Amino acid sequence: MEQIKKSNPFKTFLTVAISLAIAALFMWFALKGMEFEKIASYFAKANYLWVFIASIFGILAYWFRAIRWNLLLEPMGYQISNANSFWTIAFGYLMNLTIPRSGELARSTALFSVEKVPVEKSFGTIILERVVDLMCMMLFLGLTLIFKYKAILEFYNYITAQKEKTVTESSNSNLYIVAGVVVVISVLFFLLRKKLEQFAIYKKVVDFGKGIFHGLTSIFKMKQKGKFIAYSLAIWICYYLAAYLVCFALPETSQFTFADGFFIIVVGTLGMMVPASGGIGAFHLALKFGIMALFLSMGKDPAEGGEVGLSYAFISHTMQLVIMLVLGAISIPILAKARNAAMKKSNV
Repeated sequence: MEQIKKSNPFKTFLTVAISLAIAALFMWFALKGMEFEKIASYFAKANYLWVFIASIFGILAYWFRAIRWNLLLEPMGYQISNANSFWTIAFGYLMNLTIPRSGELARSTALFSVEKVPVEKSFGTIILERVVDLMCMMLFLGLTLIFKYKAILEFYNYITAQKEKTVTESSNSNLYIVAGVVVVISVLFFLLRKKLEQFAIYKKVVDFGKGIFHGLTSIFKMKQKGKFIAYSLAIWICYYLAAYLVCFALPETSQFTFADGFFIIVVGTLGMMVPASGGIGAFHLALKFGIMALFLSMGKDPAEGGEVGLSYAFISHTMQLVIMLVLGAISIPILAKARNAAMKKSNV
């Protein structure tokens, strides 16, 4: 599949509007009961040298991710430049600021325009990346549970509602419904397979699915598995340092330990997983509660922890946002130039 259908403008507008509404809702909850003057006072005394150092590791994570992506594409016969890989990743993150989760597809289409890697194949490797990243995230979660069990328990108790049983039963019911739908679709597909083969769209869907499967299985054909593991760890070490070093920017968080850093990156990642534009609001609320939990576990005032957490969140998220905007903006002319060069080369 070499082309992607143009998105419906109304659907795009609706998706953006919903993601912005989610971001606004979470931000409202995060700022609720906070004194703006008090939050501003934390910004005034922050040491932004630490934020700059943290941003270097944030950018390094892009580069390590670019090299790791190339390792996944290599078994499928594609040798792409690290630079093109880096700038397509930057472009994808920029797109995530508009429509949540759109960056993965934007990244694949951008790579196709400059390196002619089929979208479905590169998209499959991106899905595989997400699985690997989830495993790394679980590693950090495990470290947090080992070293900061009291804090994570405080965090859990603070954000969970009282009606846990109702939520659990509702989740189980939804799981049964989803499983039933999957079974019905599978049975219908098996019974109608021969008739579906007559339609051109069926072949396109099957080819797209095969491309994704090819991308997902590329890890088993990889010759440099050791490098892949090393770069995966490097990415998350950079994420960790980008999150932890910001703590030294504020006097109230400068005493946080390495173990506290594990807790912060887990909480922040969970906040970024919410489908809000760029994690805005959700990230801030998560860190507000997270650092409040750390303060509680240390016997400190949780109200102060909420103020400090929100201040940390604004500094850390703004740093990430600036990286995304700057690198994303730079990627547009660079990718356009690379695309034109690729088109001229193919026409020769």
